[in-house]
Parts: sequence; C-alpha cells; structure tokens
Amino acid sequence: MSEAPRQPAETKPAATILLLRDEPQFEVLMVKRHHQIDFASGALVFPGGKTHAGDHDPAWADHCLGWDAFDVEQRALRIGAIREAYEEAGILLAEGLDGSDFAEVCDPAVRSAVDRGETPFIDVVKDLGVRLRLDALTVFARWITPTMMPKRFDTWFYAVRAPADQVAAADGREAVDAEWIAPAEVLRLAEAGERTVIFPTRMNVQLLAEATSASDCVARAEARELVTVLPQVEKRGEARFLVIPSNAGYGEVAEPMDRIAAESRAG
Repeated sequence: MSEAPRQPAETKPAATILLLRDEPQFEVLMVKRHHQIDFASGALVFPGGKTHAGDHDPAWADHCLGWDAFDVEQRALRIGAIREAYEEAGILLAEGLDGSDFAEVCDPAVRSAVDRGETPFIDVVKDLGVRLRLDALTVFARWITPTMMPKRFDTWFYAVRAPADQVAAADGREAVDAEWIAPAEVLRLAEAGERTVIFPTRMNVQLLAEATSASDCVARAEARELVTVLPQVEKRGEARFLVIPSNAGYGEVAEPMDRIAAESRAG
C-alpha cells in the first residue's frame, strides 16, 4: 500500500521590514543572522519574524496611527514588523503624542526583555508616550515558503523611510550586526560569495535595486500589483529549479536548487 502524500506544513504569518534612507546614498538596513541559528546562519536579512499574540491585542487601537485604515490581519502584521525592527535593530517607527518623530535611543535591556517575551511591546510604547506609525508602512511584497519545507511562513514585506535621528544597533542575539548598505552592493557581495543572502531576500533586494531613492521605492511599491509569490520546484532535464510567478515583478526567475540548499546551510 502506497503512503498518502505528506501534507504541507501550515504557514505562520510573518512580517519583514525594509528600512530605507537616502543619506549618504540610497541604502537599506540589513542585519546579519547569528551563526548559531539553524537556518541560513550568518546570512544578511531584513529585520523581521513571525507575528506574536501581543501583536493582535485590540488595546493597540489607542497607540497606533492609521489603525482604522487596515483590517485585523494587516494591523497585526504591521505591529509585528515594527516590533521586529525595534527588537533586532533598535529602530522604533513611532511619533510622540505631540506629533514629533520619536528620536530617542532604544534601551537595549528593554529591547531584550521584549524579545524574550518578558515585557509586552505595548507596555513599552505606552511608557514612551508614543504611537506606532502603521500608516507609514507600504506593502512591498508577499512571499509564502514552498510547500516542501518543514517550516513555512506567509511573509509580508513592508518598505518605509527610516527615522533620520535614530541609530541602528543589532540585538546581539538573533542579529549580530546591523548595516546600512546599498542594494547593488548587497547583490555584488552575494554574487562574489562574500556574504550569504538567501533566495527570497536576494530577489527582494534585486527589486529594491531598481529604485533610485526611498521615495522612489515606496512609489514603485504603491504602483505595483501585489502578486503573492509561492515558489515552485520544476525539473528541467536532470536539474531542479525553484521558479516564481513571472508577473510578480522579478522577471523570469529559475534558481538552481543546489544554490538554495547551499544558502540555507551557510554559516
């Protein structure tokens, strides 16, 4: 008797954030994953991760700008994206109750407590007297992990201009370095083998590199039709490739599976 086909793992909602700046040139903030993380250790990635239960707290309604513009799912995803940027890079996308941009240094001990689940993120926002800028985030892309993977995520990518007066600093746990870097330089480093940049990140850096500035990137994202990317495996001759929809904005993409595997094992 043949075995029943394995059911794909359930996807978990996740959010990733592209923090952009134009000085000294058009750059994006990327963090380097800790070498002890089991998947893509040492890789350059955008700050991000899966959403947490606290991201869904309805009490956020009093501590966010743009709350009424989004549905329940988008509210939690945007809160999660902002929380991840705070935890991993020390950047808080918020403004004071008087409308001024938040420009303080984020306390590393508090960031760590939020990351460990000891301090609710909403309590930090309340104590700081600020509101999260949900309305500042623009949807950039949406990627779903291929069905053959044991852990799968439904990840939304958001683009936003980074606050001018905040300094990025890695958390030292999940991220060991935070670096402002030009998109073209990320691609060069990946091609040269000097940095590991996993497939979804590399494709989105490639898309990002088509823009000339933070505002141009946001405008392009707003104008682009959102096509959800669920990569599929195709066999061509004796080789297998990961392919994505040709209408998703990345062009015709067929990535050799051996390169995908090598990136996931990188350290």
